[in-house]
Amino acid sequence: MDPQAIDQILHRYDYGQSSVISILQDLQGKANYLPEKDLEYISQRLSMPLTRIYRIATFYNAFSLTPRGKHLINVCLGTACHVRGAARVLDKIGMDLGIDVGEMTKDRLFSLETVNCLGACALGPIVVIGDEYHGQMTPAKVESTVKKYRKKPRRSATKAPRHKGIK
Repeated sequence: MDPQAIDQILHRYDYGQSSVISILQDLQGKANYLPEKDLEYISQRLSMPLTRIYRIATFYNAFSLTPRGKHLINVCLGTACHVRGAARVLDKIGMDLGIDVGEMTKDRLFSLETVNCLGACALGPIVVIGDEYHGQMTPAKVESTVKKYRKKPRRSATKAPRHKGIK
């Protein structure tokens, strides 16, 4: 990202160190991940140690230090989802997209990740794409569900998913 665009984000938060999480969210919203050079620039502009910024960026799962696809797919592997077949759903998504967990498709459209719990256990297995929850997912539903996102605009991957749109 160019320094002027980063400065606009920093200006929005009055260059305040206490706003670093919001700053990182805005940066990731633009770049879809947190590029190392941009974190170094923020560190300099905020007079904040780069190690502190990295501690924050690596603590929260919402942040990524590697490029992510346009649509982030999270598969819940918590106990309730696991016993209902989440591993088979995850395998099917990975096979259909040709990627493993932590990878991005070649067309940069999808990234695949797992989470330990999404707090919607009664709907498990649950898959979140962007900020939309897809409950009672099965391997048979994967293809048609993912297909809907091939033409959808990207939703912010920096904000916590909302329960609206449970399907």
